[in-house]
Amino acid sequence: MLAVAENSIDTVNSQTAASTEAAFALEAAHARLLTEVGFLAVARGDIARADAIFGALRLWRPGQGYPWLGLAVARLNAGKADEAVRILEQADCGDVEDVALLQAWRGFALQLAGRRAQSRLVLEKVAEGEGPGPRLARSLLGLPVDTETLEDELQNDFIRS
Repeated sequence: MLAVAENSIDTVNSQTAASTEAAFALEAAHARLLTEVGFLAVARGDIARADAIFGALRLWRPGQGYPWLGLAVARLNAGKADEAVRILEQADCGDVEDVALLQAWRGFALQLAGRRAQSRLVLEKVAEGEGPGPRLARSLLGLPVDTETLEDELQNDFIRS
């Protein structure tokens, strides 16, 4: 009887592990789909829809940088660079590469807001590192950068989320 109970527990545990993995994969697929829809709103400068989608993604995927970027770029596309700067200053994410990428976008937003000296300071600091954020910063500063690598990294960065 004990052996039967142990086998039942093992079966439940393996089913739970499989369902947890499936749930995570489903969550990731849903997050990617919502992100794509959100960036459609961003491309149109539709702040209301971008806020709804990326605000939800911020709660659903805490610590990720892409919801903050979506919120900020929607404002940049709507001509509200100062608001984009404020959002990027509040951004809270744990990944070092995401932080650098968000700071590079902050430097860009500062430029668009007419705060060129502050933009240059932010971009110069970010440009010292490696990865997509520093490459973007170097590009915005007019420094040499492998643009194919930058485009690939930026695209892959959001796919992994």
